[in-house]
Amino acid sequence: MTSKASFDFAGAKVLVIGASRAGIGAAIARAFQDSGAAVEITGVEPECAEVDAARFTYNQLDVTDTDEVYEFAGMRDHIDVLVNCAAITRRGEEMAPEFFSHVLNVNLTGSFRCAEALHPALSAAKGRVINVASMYARFGSPQNPAYGASKAGVEQLTKSLAIAWAKDGIRVNAIAPGFIVTAQSARARKDASFTSAVEARTPLARWGHPEDIAGTAMFLASDAAAFVTGTCLIVDGGYSVV
Repeated sequence: MTSKASFDFAGAKVLVIGASRAGIGAAIARAFQDSGAAVEITGVEPECAEVDAARFTYNQLDVTDTDEVYEFAGMRDHIDVLVNCAAITRRGEEMAPEFFSHVLNVNLTGSFRCAEALHPALSAAKGRVINVASMYARFGSPQNPAYGASKAGVEQLTKSLAIAWAKDGIRVNAIAPGFIVTAQSARARKDASFTSAVEARTPLARWGHPEDIAGTAMFLASDAAAFVTGTCLIVDGGYSVV
């Protein structure tokens, strides 16, 4: 099979938080735009990746700055789909308490901060929230303890918001990617033995690509998932079932 499932998001307003670089967020943003949605993206950098500069409305946004996030959210009264993808990690450097706290502030509290600030806009649209967790939410991570802890928190936050916001018609779900080829994983991929070990354990025998996550995001945002909320879908090529 070579064809991919298609979704129609014509007229939908989609906001992807954390899509300034060529990674999962950007791939999700492109997929929604290609399906007809009006897509905005954010990132902490002053500008987004050159390849996407002409495609999207880009907003610089620091998800750790509460005032900035609420000011940004206050200018939007209708959001159909919110994707929380802003995240940082630094393999081998996360035992430092200050940096540990910073990772949690970006990855976990930042996701909550954006979702809560945009709650009125999501309520107006009976929208959908898609948080990006990680398989490290369920595995120990000696080189990335802050990242793993933050993503476990994202999975739990997803369940809690799904319950709290169901009365508003908002569905909240998460995706837990496995090992994906992104700028964020570049440091880890320099370790040839690690890269080979991942491929050897993964039943589909490869690292994933950002586009492998985009289809899952679109499914969760679509009416095909109208009875799905509070779940976290693992997209890892089978790594976690071995």
